[in-house]
Amino acid sequence: MSRQVVKVGQLEIRYLVDGAQMGGLGLFEMKVPAGAHVPPPHSHTDNEECVYVLEGVLRYSVDEVTRDLKPGDWMSTPRGSVHHFGNPVSEPARALVMLTPDIGEQYFRDVGALVSAGGPPDRAKLVEVMTRYGLVPAAPKQAPRVGNGQPVA
Repeated sequence: MSRQVVKVGQLEIRYLVDGAQMGGLGLFEMKVPAGAHVPPPHSHTDNEECVYVLEGVLRYSVDEVTRDLKPGDWMSTPRGSVHHFGNPVSEPARALVMLTPDIGEQYFRDVGALVSAGGPPDRAKLVEVMTRYGLVPAAPKQAPRVGNGQPVA
């Protein structure tokens, strides 16, 4: 079991239980720096996820519900639900994340390598890695349109 911190851009991930090898529950600690808005909205085809905040504030969105989670608050993400998170305040946030079945620490290592390669990450490679681990990037939301077809500002 690894206790090393895996950096994925601004995020720090420290796995406590890597359940990927046995298809079981995974548990990791995640540190989200102030002002971070990561990861992009996505869903999991095979996994359920639960986040429990230890420190700070984590703005967590699941489908159409967004909440500012504080220490002791939690939110779950059912399989197939689009979710993402960020840290809207000036202090870092820390949370425990549980996945079942787990996607594993190697996913974060693979994504971290792409994000740390220099310059903007190659979107096609990022989507390939996400897909390999059962993550599905969400389609960008369309701006509401008025009767003439123009986006609403």
